[in-house]
Parts: sequence; structure tokens; C-alpha cells
Amino acid sequence: MSTHATLPLRIGSFSPAAPVVLAPMAGVTNRAFRAMCRSYGPDLVYVNEMVMSHAVVYGNAKTDKMMEFGSDESPRSLQIYGSDPEVLGAAVHRVCDEGRVDHVDLNFGCPAAKVMRKGGGAAVPAKPRLLRAIVRAAVRAAEPYGVPVTAKCRMGLWDDLRTDVTTGRICADEGVAWIAMHARTVEQHYSGEARWDAIGELKDAVDGIPVLGNGDIWEASDAVEMMRRTGCDGVVIGRGCLGRPWLFGDLVAVLTGGEAPPSRSLGDVAEAMRRHAGLLTEHFADFGGEDHAMRDFRKHTGWYLSGYPVGSEVRRRLAMVSTLAELDDVLGALDPSLSIVEGGERIKRGHTNGPVKVALPDGYLDCDGIDAAGSFVVPDDAGVMALSGG
Repeated sequence: MSTHATLPLRIGSFSPAAPVVLAPMAGVTNRAFRAMCRSYGPDLVYVNEMVMSHAVVYGNAKTDKMMEFGSDESPRSLQIYGSDPEVLGAAVHRVCDEGRVDHVDLNFGCPAAKVMRKGGGAAVPAKPRLLRAIVRAAVRAAEPYGVPVTAKCRMGLWDDLRTDVTTGRICADEGVAWIAMHARTVEQHYSGEARWDAIGELKDAVDGIPVLGNGDIWEASDAVEMMRRTGCDGVVIGRGCLGRPWLFGDLVAVLTGGEAPPSRSLGDVAEAMRRHAGLLTEHFADFGGEDHAMRDFRKHTGWYLSGYPVGSEVRRRLAMVSTLAELDDVLGALDPSLSIVEGGERIKRGHTNGPVKVALPDGYLDCDGIDAAGSFVVPDDAGVMALSGG
């Protein structure tokens, strides 16, 4: 456990009810999902799904839709990714200048090949000078508006190319409000166990800003144990809340000295599913309507029902549901008194794949991303190399 004192989390004048942050997850943490989570755990930090800096700058319609916040949502937290300091700074300037956000989070942890092969996400920390330039551009763009900037990273590309400590120190130097780390490498992807000890090492190495831990928090007790073992200042919740938006209420309870509620009955789960689907329908009312909303909701149905003995036919029907009325029919036939099976809360949801080969632009590791004149070096998209740290 780290011997450093725990630091409080703050977003401007906002202090969360507990040191808990929703991890931005592509295709998941939209306005509707965040509203579900906030209904169980208000006054926490809920980060919108990540958006690409170029798409923000050029006003992409789909990206603008992704950046929507509820009228009662505060703070409004948005994650942005990119590999060009100038463009990323311009994106931060735009969302701040238009009054869209109260908080910007920088993505230096995404392991997806489509992001990595462009030199974005978790590829950026492998170039410390480029990383510093991006962080500096974001902080300077947000500073006039009083908008704090935070960052999220992974341990590194693979075990022999760790970047977490350097990333944390650069972020602290450049004025970010906190650094969060998913305790896996890119190569590990989502396989195996998160290596919480690395979170403690990062906490020991970084002074002056809070360090948050992310990875394998499936129940509220896991957050308590992570903070006890690592000394981290807070937790970031990703896959653990898929199909379990009430986890945030449980976290507030245990992190403020109380006890987590018992597992929810299937009736509680069905009520949450119907409410979530309704919120998605409202969110997509002008962007594909009910049909789009229900297609988006299908992936959530398996997560909600993980651990509940409902049978394969119910799962099949929900995975193909196309209207709210059809969803009501399926949910109405369930036994609301059913309980989750023993150990069901810990069934892994979301991504579980890995290890993977690390996809990077050709020659990516041969230079540091900034030329002798201090200009950004554009990654070569002509070729992609797949590397393994083994």
C-alpha cells in the first residue's frame, strides 16, 4: 500500500459524494446510460463516451450527438482523444468556448486497434514529448474557461514498455487535475486480472495530483479493497457497471461508511431495463428514433441478465427486440422474485478478449512524435505494424 496521503477529487468547485468516476466507454456511456447511473448515485463524476478531436473540430453531426448532456447533468464531463496537439487543443477550445463542458478528460488508454493504428489512445504515452505537447495544449485551451483537464492511461504497451509512471509525472507537471490508470497493458487488453499493484506504484511516483485506479471492480467491496491495497485516491468504474447501474449507489454507500444493499431481484432488473430503454428512445428521438434506440439497447440486455436464471429463449428474444412494446412483453413474462445465482455479480461483462498484438503505425516507435522544430510528426497511415511484447 502507498504511504502517500489520500487526495480529494474536485472538478472546479464540484466535490463528488464519493471518489468515484464512470469510465467513458464507446457506445455505452451516452446521455441515457449516464442518467441511469446518476439515478442510483447522484453527485458523482460521469464521463461521456470518448470523441475524436478531429470530429469535434470539424463539427461532425454524429459526434455532436454523442456530446449531448442532460439539462440537469453536472458536472458535464467529456473525454477527447487524438494524436495531434494542435487539433486536440482546438477541440478542447471549441467545447469549452461553446459552454458544453465542465470537465475534459484525455484518453491515453484506449487499446482498440482502430485508434492505436492512427497513433491515438494508448499509443500516445510511448512518445513522451508528444504526450507532453498534447497535455499542454489541452490544459492551456481549457484554462481560460476554468475547465479542469484530467487523463486516463494504461500501464503501457506491454510489460517491457511501461509508460504509466512517465505519463503520470508529465500530466502532473502540465497541470492535470488527476490521472487515472487501467491496470492492464495494451497487449493484455481485457484478459487476465487487473494488476492493482501497478496503481500503488503510480501513486507512489506521482506527487501533487490524485491517482485513480481502474480495473476489475465488479462489486462495491472491490473498490474498498483496491483503495486499501494501493492507496489510490479514488476509483474509475468501467465494465463493472454494465447491466448494473446501481453499482454507483452501492459505491457511495460503502465509501461513506455504510453497507451495500443486497443483490437486486429480477423485478428490479426488469424495471431498470425498461427505464433505460425509454431513456435511449428519448435520447435518439431525432437521430433514428425508437428503432435506433432499441438496436442500441440490445447489447445491454445480456449484461442486465448476467447471473439470472431466465433461460436461453428469453435472452434470444431480448437480443432481437425492436420496439418498446416488444420489450414490455418479454419483461412482463419474467418472474420478478428470481434472485441472481451465487457469484453472479462477478460474472465478467463487456470485453474479455486478449492478449492481443499491439497495432501501431509503421515505424511508430522510431521517433518521439515531435521533430527538431517542435512540430507534430503525422503518423504514416500507409502501413501498420502489429507488435507483441512477448
